[in-house]
Amino acid sequence: MLKLINSLKGDKGIWSFVALLALFSFMPVFSASSNLAYMNHGSGNTLGYLLKHAIHILFGFFILYNIQKVPYHYFRGISRILLPFVWALLAYTLFFGVEQGSATRWIQVPFVGISFQTSALAFIVLMIFVARYLSKIQNEEITFKSSFIDLWLPVGFTLALILPNNFSTAALIFSMVLMLTFIGNYPLKYIMSIIGIGVAMFALFIIVAKVAEKTNPDNTPKIFARVKTWENRVGTFFKEKDKSQYEVSDDDYQIEKAKTAIATGGFYGLGPGKSVQKNFLPQSSSDFIFAIIVEEYGMIGGLGVLALYLLLFFRFIVAAHKANTPFGKFLVVGLGFPIIFQALINMGVAVQLLPVTGQTLPLVSSGGSSIWMTCIAIGIIISVTKKEEEIAQEMEEKDRRNEALQKMIDKHLQEEDEEQVAEKNAAFDENNYSITDSANPMKAVMNK
Repeated sequence: MLKLINSLKGDKGIWSFVALLALFSFMPVFSASSNLAYMNHGSGNTLGYLLKHAIHILFGFFILYNIQKVPYHYFRGISRILLPFVWALLAYTLFFGVEQGSATRWIQVPFVGISFQTSALAFIVLMIFVARYLSKIQNEEITFKSSFIDLWLPVGFTLALILPNNFSTAALIFSMVLMLTFIGNYPLKYIMSIIGIGVAMFALFIIVAKVAEKTNPDNTPKIFARVKTWENRVGTFFKEKDKSQYEVSDDDYQIEKAKTAIATGGFYGLGPGKSVQKNFLPQSSSDFIFAIIVEEYGMIGGLGVLALYLLLFFRFIVAAHKANTPFGKFLVVGLGFPIIFQALINMGVAVQLLPVTGQTLPLVSSGGSSIWMTCIAIGIIISVTKKEEEIAQEMEEKDRRNEALQKMIDKHLQEEDEEQVAEKNAAFDENNYSITDSANPMKAVMNK
C-alpha cells in the first residue's frame, strides 16, 4: 500500500482530500441506507447497500487512476469528438430515459443493468470544450458573432437538452460556463449579452409550458412536465409561511425532515448510526445525506466535511495557478470548481438556504454515475498537476545533468592542462643535450 501511495503522481493534497471524503462516505451511507433496505425488501439489512457503495467507490478510483495517466492535452481533441455523442445521449434520455423520482435523467446501460445520468457526462465534456475554446482565443481578437457560433451555440444546445428534466444541473452548468469565460478574459459585455439571451430563452420556455398546460392540461408534453415541480419548489421556498396556494410535495416533506435532523444533531451529534430521521427521508443516502451527517456527527461533523471541501477548493486554486498553459488552468477551474459549488448547493438545500435541487454531495452521496463522473473530473485535474510536476522534475534533472557535464568538462580540461605541463617538463628533463656534444655529434639529432 505504501508503495502504491508513493507511486502516485500529481498534487498529493488533492489525492489526500479526495481519499478522505471517499473513506468518510462509508459511515453515513451505511447508516442512511437502512431506510432503503426497509422500503425495498423489508429486512433492514444495509450490508448490500454498503457493498454496492464500496464497488462504486473502488471503480471510481480505478477510473481516476487511469484517467490521470492520460496527458491532459489529449482531452482538447477528445471533447470535440465526444460532444456530438453526448448530444445523442441527452436526446435519447429526454425522450426514452428511465424515470426515477418523477424525473427522466437516466438511461439504462444494456447488459449491465446500471442506470447512468447522462447530464453528468455532458457537464464534463462541455467544460473541457469551453476550456479548449478559451485557450485557443487567448491571443486572438474576439467578436461576438464568431464566439456565438463556435462557443455559445454548442453550449446552448447542450443546455436545451438538459433543461427539461434537470433544471438545477442546467443552471449549474450555465453559471460555471459564465464563470470560466469571465476568468478566460472573454469580454464582459458579451457575457452580459449571453445572460440576457439565456434568461429570455428560459422565460420563453416557461411561457410555452404554461400555455401548453392551460390548452391541454390532461396531455401536457413530456418536456414541460417538470415546470410545475419547479414552480412549487420556488414558491414554497420564498413563501414558506403561506403554502396554501402551492401543492405540498415530497420536497416539502423532505426539507422539513432534513431541518429536524440538523436541529436534533446539535453540537456533538447523536453518534454514528443513531440517526432517527433517516427512517423518514426517502433520499437520506443521496440528496439529503448532509442532514444525516449533521444529525449523527453534529455541527463538528458538518463543519469537518465543509472544511474538507474548502481545502480541496484551495488545492484546485493552487493547481490552476501552477499550470503553465492556459488550457491546463481552464481545465482545473472548469472541472474543479463545479465539484465544490455542487457540494455547497447540497449543503445549502439541507439547511434550506436554497430550494430543493436534487444535487448530490460529491464523493459522499451514494450513486454510481455521480461518483464516477466526479472521479473522471478529478483524474483530469491530477493529470494537469502531474504534467507540471513532471516538467519541474525534468527541469531539475536537466540542471543536474548540465552541472555534472560542466564538472566533467572542467575536470577533463584540468587533466589536459596537467598532462601538457608534465609532458613539457619531462621533455626538458630527458632531452638535456648540447649541439656540440664532443662524444657523439649525432646524439643531438638522435635524441630529437
